[in-house]
Amino acid sequence: MSPIALTILIFALMLGLMAVRVPIAICMFAAGCIGYVLQAGWMPLASFLNTQAFARFASYDLSVIPLFILMGNFATQGGISRALFEFAAAVMARFKGGLAMAAVGACAAFGAICGSSVATAATITRVALPEMKKHGYSGRLATGTLAAGGTLGILIPPSVPLVIYAILTEQNIAKLFAAAMLPGVIAMLGYMVAIAVYVRLVPGHAPEHDEAPRLTLASLGGIAPIAIIFIIVFGGIYGGKFTPTEGAAVGAAATFVAALLKREIDWPKFKQCFYATAESSAMIFMIFLGADLMNSALALTQVPGQLASVVQGWGLPPLAVVGVILLFYVVLGAVMDELSMILLTIPIFFPMVIGLDFGMPKESVALWFGIMVLMTVGFGLLAPPVGLNVYIVNGMARDVPIAESYRGVMPFLLSDTLRTLLLLFFPAISLWLVKYVG
Repeated sequence: MSPIALTILIFALMLGLMAVRVPIAICMFAAGCIGYVLQAGWMPLASFLNTQAFARFASYDLSVIPLFILMGNFATQGGISRALFEFAAAVMARFKGGLAMAAVGACAAFGAICGSSVATAATITRVALPEMKKHGYSGRLATGTLAAGGTLGILIPPSVPLVIYAILTEQNIAKLFAAAMLPGVIAMLGYMVAIAVYVRLVPGHAPEHDEAPRLTLASLGGIAPIAIIFIIVFGGIYGGKFTPTEGAAVGAAATFVAALLKREIDWPKFKQCFYATAESSAMIFMIFLGADLMNSALALTQVPGQLASVVQGWGLPPLAVVGVILLFYVVLGAVMDELSMILLTIPIFFPMVIGLDFGMPKESVALWFGIMVLMTVGFGLLAPPVGLNVYIVNGMARDVPIAESYRGVMPFLLSDTLRTLLLLFFPAISLWLVKYVG
């Protein structure tokens, strides 16, 4: 069997298993095993499996993932989301569509201590959706806003997908977080602009005037824990006081203390935080193992290296190559979750991109490409037919048809497209803060 035919077989097997709803980690593991055996035999596969799991999971860098997930779970169970939304509503509700903008702002602030899009969308939806319905927002706008706002959970650091990208490409996590800061803020502002334009062009989806709560010392005090935790974690990381992994541990501890001070967390919720963290971490690590095996099988075919050589031989402008890769991510996002996409494709695409001449240092290219991948992954969380965030939010708004929720995210997908093009053609936006990181 030719290398190309074998590569097609591996991907076809993985997609076929996915089509019958086999977990993605098992899909990649099974396809990788068969591809490995067909090329090297059973004994080399057994030897690989004997060492690969320990080699992967013994990495100290991986400990940052469960720590950031635990930090997010403490924030979710600690009642921090309601204070965020109330403060954002007090600031934004005087504008038309202000409660929807407040939900986006609350998602951005919650994402700054969470790192998960699904957790951000689900947590803010519990607080914001009843308020938006009470004030007369349509189900389309409410669910679309909350699904889009949830993507800020990974676009604004800390971001679990960005941590995984850093590990796979051996990049500095702190510099990647710095590179994501400004694009994340642009994403938040872009969503707010999309809401402002939508409620004016399409009347009837938002009230003419929201009842604006007063901005009080109590509402300001409610967001103080978030600000303190953010300053401690990122101030410590960028101030050289501790590494990103140590910062994640400090952040988890600080978030737990904040939840205790708010008296929102009890023993059952405390246990649930660790159960949820263990479940999410196990899922991510299993995907790691499946992706490692599949990427090893693909490496034996030598097709990824040949593909990189072919693409470089075409003489296409480097930005055109990256644009095609991003379009591929958009398509892949229709059938795969963000972590699986990153783990499966980065070992193939990253060497290809690094080999192109963008007129800037290789480290800058690596950081910028990571942000571009992150932005496109966020697109996949909204776009049909999957759009994981849309399913999460719509499942919590049972009276809203799923088709309405998909219509509701369309203005935000347009905002995502414009932002991605902006960052693609102007890499300096992503790299601006990086120069201040030692």
